[in-house]
Amino acid sequence: MAALNQPQGLPQHAAADTQPRLLLAEDSPIERELLQQCLQQGGYSVVCAADGLEALQMIVREGFHILLTDWEMPGMDGAALCRRVREAELPGYLYILLLTGHGSSDHVVDALGSGADNFIRKPVDPAELLAHVNAGWRIVQLERSLRMANEQIRRLTVTDSLVGTFNRRHLDDELVNEVERARRYGHCLSAVMADLDRFKDINDRYGHSVGDEVLREFVCRARLLIRQGSDWIARFGGEEFVIVLPETPLSGATATAEKIRAILQATPIATSAGPLKISASFGVAALTPSSDSTTLSSAALLRRADEALYRSKLAGRNRVMHMDA
Repeated sequence: MAALNQPQGLPQHAAADTQPRLLLAEDSPIERELLQQCLQQGGYSVVCAADGLEALQMIVREGFHILLTDWEMPGMDGAALCRRVREAELPGYLYILLLTGHGSSDHVVDALGSGADNFIRKPVDPAELLAHVNAGWRIVQLERSLRMANEQIRRLTVTDSLVGTFNRRHLDDELVNEVERARRYGHCLSAVMADLDRFKDINDRYGHSVGDEVLREFVCRARLLIRQGSDWIARFGGEEFVIVLPETPLSGATATAEKIRAILQATPIATSAGPLKISASFGVAALTPSSDSTTLSSAALLRRADEALYRSKLAGRNRVMHMDA
């Protein structure tokens, strides 16, 4: 490897981001030390592997942004490592640079065909190496930005923009999957339908902006009383919400609904029009392993919860009624 000559380091925009993590796979201790020194001077956090198999194990176990690997290594060579990495399900894109002493076009084709993003011929020039690595880091950042933007778009398509819960579209789609999972594994599944009592009066008297504040506060309070990561809330429409409780029997769902009802009634909601005393009615339905779950659909589960909610309204509001599935 050529002597170091103050090569250009990381792009300035990278300083504000997470320090790039680079994995260097090189079986020669001397080459490995020189390459590591060059990359560290360029601002990269470098972890080393002595062969392809060790590198693959580290990639699967840890998070890296860039892989710089020699082609000629004992056991698993660089090209095989590239192919194995591309077959792995990694959380983000790993940019791969392949070091090769071969200069023929056939080897170039093989390098890129194995899954490498680019290649560098030996002996390595430090300035050229860092230029390639910096370009790879920019690509990793662009891929990450695109992935985050796509995730944000996905969230927007399934989220109610007013209250931040899932929307009706997501409820219709995902509840089908919840029912399928409950059937497959013989688990319980409950649905709670909630409706804010006399909500139209709030809108008529105080305005829709105050009504919106009430809706958002209801969601905040309900979220405090459900399990994070498994239970979820969707806005069914207007002032109606559906709370989906996987692996929860009817008794547990009824208890959860009662807790939400009680906390809503106990403390007035602070709004721009002053504190407002609010109540809600709840209907609960459940799919259980002992019920005829082979015929019960997600739509039928919601219909039963809605029927129980209707009974709550008829009985005087501000209460929880349930119906077996």
